[in-house]
Amino acid sequence: MEQRRLGPVVGLGTYRTFEGDVSAARAVVDAALSAGGRVFDSSPMYGAAEASLGAALRDRRAEATVATKIWSPSVEEGRAQFEAQRRFFHIVGIEQIHNLVAWEEHLPWIEEEKVAGRIDRIGVTHWSAGSFGELEGALRTGRFDVVQLPLNPGERESEARLLPLAEELGIAVIVMSPFGGTGAPLLGHSPSEAELEPLREFGVETWPQALLKWVLSDSRVDLVIPASRRPQRVHENALAGAPPWFGPDERSFVARLAGS
Repeated sequence: MEQRRLGPVVGLGTYRTFEGDVSAARAVVDAALSAGGRVFDSSPMYGAAEASLGAALRDRRAEATVATKIWSPSVEEGRAQFEAQRRFFHIVGIEQIHNLVAWEEHLPWIEEEKVAGRIDRIGVTHWSAGSFGELEGALRTGRFDVVQLPLNPGERESEARLLPLAEELGIAVIVMSPFGGTGAPLLGHSPSEAELEPLREFGVETWPQALLKWVLSDSRVDLVIPASRRPQRVHENALAGAPPWFGPDERSFVARLAGS
């Protein structure tokens, strides 16, 4: 798997996956690590996902980077979320302010934790193009190392606004929603094997791989974090993280297959 600024380019998301099932989480985590992945993304917003991820990583913690989030309008509650994360993960690799919630209030204490060595990088996220103006303003403060944003053939607003700014400022990029957000609508109608044939020479065997490689073929992207409950799917997704990458023609072809 290719490595960029945040490590191997295919990580694992945990939204609507683990739900407190530690044995299932361990199987998925083991599959991701065995396939060459390293970064695991979570949030207090995702129910029991953080606790399950922490338990699943217990015997392999040194192999993983945890990217999680602070999600609260209250600094006091945000600090409590961080203390729980410390119990789950010890060190947080990337601490992100989720959906810009109270980001100006949370930044000072998160920066203190980074200076103390309990956080490696500071990030910020948002899923909605309607909030990209505020997200741009946050990035321009120069206080963030990482931004997480949506990107797929059906959601390309970040290409014009956020990816150029992240490149200008040297900010690493994590892509959420490579399959189209909640419910993964881009997976609802998979192209046939014959339709995917032109992509075989790029190592593509499945439609999810085509979508992931579409994202990663933009060199400004450092990491994509598809979620899955299935170890075999996790292994297949990881295969999309190796070159050769799509050129403009192949990316346009995938966008057409996606109906975009």
